[in-house]
Amino acid sequence: MIDEAVLDFSAGSLTLLNAILAVVMFSIAIDLKPRDFKALATAPKPLVVGLLSQFVLLPILTFLMVIALRPQASVALGLILVAACPGGNISNFITHRAGGNAALSVSMTAFATVGAILLTPFNIAFWGSLYEPSAEILRQTHIDPVSIAITVGLMLVPHGWMKLIGAGLEGTARLMAQIGLEPAYPLAVYIALLELVGGVLLALGLFTRPIAVLLVGFMTVSAYYVHAANGFLWIKGGFEYPLFWGLVALAIAFRGGGPKFAGRPHEAQILGGVGEGSGLHAGIRRTGGLQGDSDQKNRRRC
Repeated sequence: MIDEAVLDFSAGSLTLLNAILAVVMFSIAIDLKPRDFKALATAPKPLVVGLLSQFVLLPILTFLMVIALRPQASVALGLILVAACPGGNISNFITHRAGGNAALSVSMTAFATVGAILLTPFNIAFWGSLYEPSAEILRQTHIDPVSIAITVGLMLVPHGWMKLIGAGLEGTARLMAQIGLEPAYPLAVYIALLELVGGVLLALGLFTRPIAVLLVGFMTVSAYYVHAANGFLWIKGGFEYPLFWGLVALAIAFRGGGPKFAGRPHEAQILGGVGEGSGLHAGIRRTGGLQGDSDQKNRRRC
């Protein structure tokens, strides 16, 4: 049975695969020039059409194929999952080798990868729920949001530590003043405390939603005032990185850290288990029996 098949990649194989992908992307990058991307900025229609095709047209066509062929639940959900995912760098390589518009392909991959933070889980949940056999699998799937909040919180702490403890407040304040954000020094202290103290609180599950909302505001200001002038790509100082973390923080603000977090039982009771399912990160487990029934009751209670 196909459901019993297991793909076991060793750590060495994954390292080799990542190295190969890095070489592939580097070989494409050395042939691209900034003017290639500037042309897309002045005429973005191909990029917009490509993204709409990726996240709207492809899932629709895949769902119609599922309805027509009526495959088993796992195969149907796998097809929907593939259709909901963004394009990868192999598509960039094939486009480059075929003499196509490599800059357009790379730009689509970059924007689609960021957009996939929200659009991929949405497409999987939406289209998968419309096909009853795959909807049953989705109902039995639980994704633990605690891992997401802990990861985000712990990644913020070193940034705040460098600013607050590592004598980085002056440099941060100077940057604030240069871009016209005043009062510069109090803002630098606020950012350092948000990253250090807020990161610790987020990892512990305390004040999850308020901290996440503050992070969304911080990342929005950072993306617009500090990085927007440098374009999208993070390697060129663009707004890709703050946009990514801003979207992750937005998801945490909407879904919370889950009722298993410290200090959250009252919120879990009020929300009826809303925070129990988040579509962003690992911690996936299959639930059934009494646990699955309990989860369904919690959702209905909302």
